Amino acid sequence: MEVNTEPFINPLVDADMTQDSVVQRLLDRVKKEERHINQFSPSIYMAPRTLRDTSPTSFNPQVVSIGPLHREDEKVQAFEVRKTSYLIDLMRRAKSPQEEILKLCVEKVYTSMEKIKACYVWTKAYGDAEIADMMIMDACFILEFLLKVSISKARSEGILQSNVIFYDLVLLENQIPFFILDEIFQCTVLEFSPNVSLLELIYPVLSYVNIFKEHVKINNISVNNTYHILSLLHQCYKPPDNIKKGHRKSTIPSAVNLDRAGVNFKPNKDPTWFMGMEVKLYMFPCFIGSWSKPTLRIPVLEIYDFTEIVLRNLIAYEQSGQTHSYVTSYAIAMDMLVDTQEDVAKLELYWWISFTSKYCDAYWPKNIANMKRTYFSSPWNIIALVAGIILFAVTVVQTIFTIKST
Repeated sequence: MEVNTEPFINPLVDADMTQDSVVQRLLDRVKKEERHINQFSPSIYMAPRTLRDTSPTSFNPQVVSIGPLHREDEKVQAFEVRKTSYLIDLMRRAKSPQEEILKLCVEKVYTSMEKIKACYVWTKAYGDAEIADMMIMDACFILEFLLKVSISKARSEGILQSNVIFYDLVLLENQIPFFILDEIFQCTVLEFSPNVSLLELIYPVLSYVNIFKEHVKINNISVNNTYHILSLLHQCYKPPDNIKKGHRKSTIPSAVNLDRAGVNFKPNKDPTWFMGMEVKLYMFPCFIGSWSKPTLRIPVLEIYDFTEIVLRNLIAYEQSGQTHSYVTSYAIAMDMLVDTQEDVAKLELYWWISFTSKYCDAYWPKNIANMKRTYFSSPWNIIALVAGIILFAVTVVQTIFTIKST
């Protein structure tokens, strides 16, 4: 009789042990992620796919790569070698020896290395030395570029290319952490210009890419709550503290329907909030007393070559959940207000829309000329373009529901 010498394994016990190990692995994973979230949440990442797929070029830098996410893009390689010249120019401004300044910059970056890594959703692995080199080089480029702008020397780089760089600096996927930019600023610019603030230095960028007629203000911006330059622009659009922030869901009739109901449309001059919409009642005398004429005052949106890009990046940033969805709410409100080309035409009669000719770098004039022939050849084409930009809010709504359902 043959004896089975293999150990007896109770399948029920083995199943229990397997389930326990899976539970433990999941608990370990949750605890690890909780520690990571509590320390620092990523603020620089690729845009949500539902937004990116509809317009990939809205998130890709055209001239200069900042940070790791687009560092290997073919389009920005030509400018990578030029960053060194900006670093040299910045060091030449300082009184201290270059070696001392660079050593201090490296120390600052290495001290914050883990915090820097936590700011990104990485698409490729980089070593600490590569990250340090990247952060210092990109921060020095930004600071020197801003200094050149502030003293009217950016024209030496060419007006067209400089204009595009402004927009590259506010792309969600093209950022370095603001605290690192501030650290390098303190090590370099403050060393030779102690009375300059970083916010004042960045202001020309915020002003240039501003999508509304009203001038941006930085008086109430907190650097401590700023993740990067796009985050800084987003803060410029937040409502003041005295405006109640609610979460009420309401429906806005279309512009045509409001007009039929007797509502006038006017630009919101000197608004309390950039994106604020308000209804005012104006009393007019008549033979039986007086009657009121409601007027809807709307923010003045400037339509130019990069308006859509700025809007898309601000909305993509809001999808992180780390900030309020001011711009998204504005886009959704405009989507309800503008439902057809007739709505756009109705608003166009009352609502002043500025078409600003802001060109791009040297290799874009032909493309822009084609765009003008296509979209600006007639008033109806202009209306269609405005409608297309505003109605992209539909994509925003779809993104919100997609994110909430996952």
